[in-house]
Amino acid sequence: MNVITGRVWKFGDNIDTDLIIPARYLNTSDPHELAKHVMEDADPEFPSKVRPGDIIVAGYNFGSGSSREHAPIALKAAGVAAVIAKSFARIFYRNSFNMGLPIFELLESDEINEGDLIKIDLDNGIIHNVDTGKDYKFTPIPEFMQELIAAGGLINFAKEMLKENK
Repeated sequence: MNVITGRVWKFGDNIDTDLIIPARYLNTSDPHELAKHVMEDADPEFPSKVRPGDIIVAGYNFGSGSSREHAPIALKAAGVAAVIAKSFARIFYRNSFNMGLPIFELLESDEINEGDLIKIDLDNGIIHNVDTGKDYKFTPIPEFMQELIAAGGLINFAKEMLKENK
């Protein structure tokens, strides 16, 4: 069973790519350098307090703005294991899977609180809030997209496919 378990960081609506990784840091593509500044304009303490496996939960329109791939790269490099939001900007949605960052749409995201421990069951499409005992259903990620995540993103997936076909 594919399960992601982590503590929640809570953000609101319209978290755009400039809040995820401010444009002033786009002079680098080094994931570790980007991670030092991820979400700092939304929460200045986030980069120093986020831990591997943590999960972001947000409202509507997460990842809007520019189409920069730096945003999911920075989140993943900071250790964010997944993002749950009421909705995502389409280009951010695709970029996230291409970078191997799982994201999930959940209209009830406002029922999950900062600091809650949650488990995301990818196979069965269930988000379980350990602290409240409540379960939330989401449409499971298609198998192909789960393979992208497992490979660490589209480029790694393509490399694996090329090796298999040789």
